[in-house]
Amino acid sequence: MPFAHPVRSAVLLVAGAVLVAGCGAGGPAGPSGGKGPATGDAAGPVALDNCGQRVEVPSPPRRAVALDQGSAEILLSLGLADRMVGTATWTDPVLKGIEKANAGVPRLAERYPSFEKVLDAEPDFVSASFLYTLGEGGVATRERFAKLGVPTYLSPADCVGKDNSGDGDGVRTTPLTMDTVYGEVRDLARIFGVPERGEKLVGELRARVDKARAGTDSGGASVLYWFSDSQGPYMAGCCGAPGIVSGVLGVRNVFDDTKEEWPQINWETVADRDPDVLVIADLARKAQSAESAAKKIEFLESHPVTRNMTAVRKKRYVTLSGQAMNPTIRTVEGIEQVAAALRTHGLTR
Repeated sequence: MPFAHPVRSAVLLVAGAVLVAGCGAGGPAGPSGGKGPATGDAAGPVALDNCGQRVEVPSPPRRAVALDQGSAEILLSLGLADRMVGTATWTDPVLKGIEKANAGVPRLAERYPSFEKVLDAEPDFVSASFLYTLGEGGVATRERFAKLGVPTYLSPADCVGKDNSGDGDGVRTTPLTMDTVYGEVRDLARIFGVPERGEKLVGELRARVDKARAGTDSGGASVLYWFSDSQGPYMAGCCGAPGIVSGVLGVRNVFDDTKEEWPQINWETVADRDPDVLVIADLARKAQSAESAAKKIEFLESHPVTRNMTAVRKKRYVTLSGQAMNPTIRTVEGIEQVAAALRTHGLTR
């Protein structure tokens, strides 16, 4: 996805030509992305099936490395900074409330560290949010870590109900839900021997979702989610984290007819869909064009194709962190901010 993958050349989609119709139905999948229950007690060995691999952690990690921001923020939110020896691949400022804890953990790289850099930290556990990070072309494969006796954990949100076999950013075969994100929190809390902290964090996140949903009736307002790049813009398909936001708040993603996670779509097609609201990522990284929200808005208001769109003329913008638009605990932040914006713009009833 644009969050995890290096820049790839734009392959723009034309309306109706290559968009995949509809989100398919399907039953819920296990939170760990594998079959069978996790085993082990809070303080001892833990074994679980995770994204098609058996993960066995002999004892709670003491030297963990989180290779993606989303994974790092879960560990920090669980109060595990003292058991972390490195983080990497950041696109946004750290989640509010855990700044001090994060400051005490070495940042191995802003993007992808080398395998050797990670090994220099002497990790006893490695976690990641995206399959790419622990795959060919990323930091290193899970197999390379396993050969050195280092267990790895991959966010089930990037494998449960998702096909990553193509050249793009993956296709959702089943719509993502917050239950998968909650499952990741619980998995990591059990691995580190702090399951009660995991349940507490999940409870807090659920309560925030319920509060944001309460009294929000959008009447089916249409929304577009733009993550990055102005030349070959990445827009959200139906069924990833933006799909969670849309489902909770009852808004309609104008590109809900594609199951691709982040298809690149040309501006003529975007203007034709003419959404009521534009949800745009405000990224701190500088990997592609128009990363910040300010640059995105400047582009929208000056480009001849987009400047006459309803949302642009009425300045109906919602700016979110990149983490809020990907399947992380900060997707809840996205729900809250979009709900507030709908009320501000008079799109609730």
